[in-house]
Amino acid sequence: MEISIQNLTKVYGDYTAVNIPELLIHSGESFGLVGNNGAGKTTLFRAVIDLLEPNTGCVYIDGNATNATEQWKSFTGSYLDENFLVGHLLPEEYFDFVGAIHGIGDADIKAKIEMLEPLFNGEVLGGKKLIRDLSKGNQKKVGIAAALLFDPKVLILDEPFANLDPSTQIRLKELLKMLKHDRGVTMLISSHDISHVTEVCERIVLLEKGNMVKDISTSSETLKDLEKYFAGAGVAESAE
Repeated sequence: MEISIQNLTKVYGDYTAVNIPELLIHSGESFGLVGNNGAGKTTLFRAVIDLLEPNTGCVYIDGNATNATEQWKSFTGSYLDENFLVGHLLPEEYFDFVGAIHGIGDADIKAKIEMLEPLFNGEVLGGKKLIRDLSKGNQKKVGIAAALLFDPKVLILDEPFANLDPSTQIRLKELLKMLKHDRGVTMLISSHDISHVTEVCERIVLLEKGNMVKDISTSSETLKDLEKYFAGAGVAESAE
């Protein structure tokens, strides 16, 4: 499923949070988004899935304008933060709720959750903790699992590796690689940890103050190049 961003801007007063003249994410591409705090990553993701109204422009997923149609929602899974969750439910209840929205039967939900069990690391299911009482990391596991519950063709994750223990980070990276290579899922992933993004994504865009400053294909030199860029950016910011 192709994602096309056209002339997208989001402005708050005198501050332009996002300014993307054109960006095309090809079907089946694993796309990473990196940038310092305030770069516009989350704002862009929220605009992509119609959680905020841009000042100009539009986003299309498989040719469907996300601010004017509903079709894209049936094949787009996303998790940006804990606000996506229903805190007063148990994880199992939340999965049943998401499954019902997408018309997934109980047997299929059970099979999918069993497949995702390694991601939970024995810490999410079978307990009596409501989602709101889980740790940040375990809330994230629930949100990512829910986004994957209906086998989406497009997957959008904002900071999926944050708050996860190293074992779960490794399992998540392997899962994301499988989704790309075996199922051709189009993925948009942001992270402050550039090592995770370079490992998982074949293409990376670097945002700075809402603007795209680099659009690169991942290679053996990408991590080193990004580290050099951010080291320089830190020096520049300190001088301002």
